[in-house]
Amino acid sequence: MRIQRIASKWQKTQILLQGPHLQVYIPETQKFSLETLNTMIHKYGLVYIKPDRGTYGQGVMSAEYNGPLTSDILPQAEPQVPQIQEPSPLPPSYKHRYGVQTQTYLSIDELYAVLIHKIQGREYLIQQGIDMLTYHRRKFDLRVLVQKNLKGEWETTGYIGRVAAHQKIITNHHGGGTALPIEHLLGPHMNERQLQLMIQELRQIGTLVGYQLQSAYPRLKELGLDVAVDAGFKAWILEVNTLPALFPFKELKDKSIYKRIRKYAIHYGRFSRSRSASFR
Repeated sequence: MRIQRIASKWQKTQILLQGPHLQVYIPETQKFSLETLNTMIHKYGLVYIKPDRGTYGQGVMSAEYNGPLTSDILPQAEPQVPQIQEPSPLPPSYKHRYGVQTQTYLSIDELYAVLIHKIQGREYLIQQGIDMLTYHRRKFDLRVLVQKNLKGEWETTGYIGRVAAHQKIITNHHGGGTALPIEHLLGPHMNERQLQLMIQELRQIGTLVGYQLQSAYPRLKELGLDVAVDAGFKAWILEVNTLPALFPFKELKDKSIYKRIRKYAIHYGRFSRSRSASFR
């Protein structure tokens, strides 16, 4: 029986949102339009625009708003004493990043026109931007690998960090990202207890995602979760890949991790025993 693969990020997100224990980990995600761009960029300040179907981070863009957010606008009391005249603030603007290029626009309509030109009629999503932790001023996320084990149960089998290349917004290997142990990336931000709690939470998130997606797609065997950690140490599931790369885990110091990953992959048919010899 072939391993099931799901291309649509939108479909996977909708299934995950049906899991009551997973909703808290899902950033707001909508289908891209002028209305959703206008609402979400003024709500969150940072959004990511990504193709509904695609791999390796190709086509992923970001947009950032530097003005007051809608969540920050509160009624102001009338001043009771004379106020010192403040210098006029700079007008709000919108920063658009794609690859290593950055452009600034003064209106949402200008930004939208540029995005539509790059999208070229394809289905795109817009996702809440996360204030991710950084490593040497570069953003990083975590790849969490989840597989069906020898008993046919979902098991979180590996974790690895991915650091974005200089001036890039994507972290994967094909986009120039660097793979590092998660302890190396999270260690400067957390004490040992916080780190162990985070690892425990990642393990739990992985298995929850496996069983939730399996409810709609019963032939899934392996998943790669892209997880961001924000400044408050909250985990966010950015995306779930149903054809995850296994080779990055070969670089981990603990070789037993990749050995188990390979054993499970052989068992559920990712590759044959003879082919797997090249992955040792």
